Amino acid sequence: MPSDIDIAQAASLTPILQLAQDKLGIPPEALEPYGHYKAKIDLTWLDKQTAPQGKLILVTAISPTPAGEGKTTTSIGLADALNRIGKRTLVALREPSLGPVFGMKGGAAGGGYSQVVPMEDINLHFTGDFNAIALAHNLLAALIDNHIHHGNELGFDSRRIVWRRVMDMNDRALRSTVVSLGGPGNGFPREDGFDIVVASEVMAIFCLATSRKDLKQRLGNIIVGYTRAQTPIRARDLQAEGAMAVLLKDAIKPNLVQTLENTPAIIHGGPFANIAHGCNSVTATNAALKLGEYVVTEAGFGADLGAEKFIDIKCRKSGLRPDAVVVVATLRALKYHGGVQANDFNTPNLAALQQGVSNLERHVNNMRENFGLPCTVAINHRTTDTQEELDWLINHMGQLGVQVVVTRHWAEGSAGAVELANTVVKSIESKSADLQSGLKFLYQDSDTLWDKMHTIATRIYGAANISADAAVRAKIDKLQADGFGHYPVCVAKTQYSFSTDPKLIGAPSGHTINIREVRLAAGAEFVVMICGDIMTMPGLPKVPASTRIDIDDEGRVTGLF
Repeated sequence: MPSDIDIAQAASLTPILQLAQDKLGIPPEALEPYGHYKAKIDLTWLDKQTAPQGKLILVTAISPTPAGEGKTTTSIGLADALNRIGKRTLVALREPSLGPVFGMKGGAAGGGYSQVVPMEDINLHFTGDFNAIALAHNLLAALIDNHIHHGNELGFDSRRIVWRRVMDMNDRALRSTVVSLGGPGNGFPREDGFDIVVASEVMAIFCLATSRKDLKQRLGNIIVGYTRAQTPIRARDLQAEGAMAVLLKDAIKPNLVQTLENTPAIIHGGPFANIAHGCNSVTATNAALKLGEYVVTEAGFGADLGAEKFIDIKCRKSGLRPDAVVVVATLRALKYHGGVQANDFNTPNLAALQQGVSNLERHVNNMRENFGLPCTVAINHRTTDTQEELDWLINHMGQLGVQVVVTRHWAEGSAGAVELANTVVKSIESKSADLQSGLKFLYQDSDTLWDKMHTIATRIYGAANISADAAVRAKIDKLQADGFGHYPVCVAKTQYSFSTDPKLIGAPSGHTINIREVRLAAGAEFVVMICGDIMTMPGLPKVPASTRIDIDDEGRVTGLF
């Protein structure tokens, strides 16, 4: 079978103005084309459209493994299949970060015959949204040091500046830095550091804002540091929010592209779920719901991270409500959770599958019992899957009241996901009696920050308890006392395990989740609890994906996936 990039480059794309007009009824004057096959949708035009009417389908997955699951590929295949069965459907996805594109994970535009295109553009800079977010973030960082250099009227305590810098690349050398070296003309030296753009609070604000006005207000609310008396200093105190919003004036408009089968795709925003809230923008999801009967969207990494934050943060803040959930898995990945090593992924092993299914069971149970949503399991088929293994899994999950559908969209496109599309539509149209109450949040706004974290850890991760050293616990208590206790909690932890140990696979129980650091995101309106050894600036692997990426004399990109 051809490579992902070969398939994408051979695709027959519909000019974006024609696709928007014919499939979505968007007039040319409401689009800002970026070339022939991508465009931004005008916010003023979107605001005039009727309230969202579509059905929202959330695609999530089991805990990620080296075997791969194919969550984005399944989201795209499902959207194509829904269109194939006559449902006017859009797919709403996150934008890829250049960090993983050149690092370990690779691109994020799907794969095989379920991709969004133009694939190279989407994975490489796209419409410049991430660059705009980085510039807005770093403008604020520059204004802080400039303010201190010119007299520090606001009284920044240089030991309590909490606004780091960002860049959209994995660079471990920048995790901890010292700035302003070189003499008085360069400011006052202090410790600083970089996060990746997708961990920026500006990214979170960008994805949660509902309008330009809301965006600017949230930017102004960012707390960047404290005085010696520990009084917070906000971005608005530096008069920064207007200029930051100007840098984001075009980025805030959602991006329209298409799948290989010409299904409209809105791709906008992209925080990681292991270090941020892991969902595309509220603006994009609402736009898609105005334009289609069905919208397929995804949340980052496994359901314990992405789906939990999609519901407890994005849905809580925006009023969005998913109508159904699809949990993606592969037999290879489930066998990995059962103890199989990479060199044995393709070997039939029913015992390992039976051991590893506990990971899938917990994710499904979380969606059904903790959040009250109908849930279908999609097994992303591989040629090495055996019928015995598939039959056992279908029967086993069926005994738990969960339907399993084997999909072949990677190899067959929409035709390989028609059964999944029909199953999801049926689950939406006839919700079972025990799920009629609809979406439930995991905790209440009135719960304390500590109790919210404890609830997530015990009910979603299967932990016995949470812990924090005295300094971290004191900071949590102070945030509570200072009036931030009603904020939701955004957990930053490894995506590979329900615990904070990436090697603890399957469905571990009885462990303790240690909170190592706490960060207040006052503009995004959530509190980040950093647990375990998770890093907000990842590093590159020993052999980065960049070593395989090249361009020939005719400008044809190779090695991108």
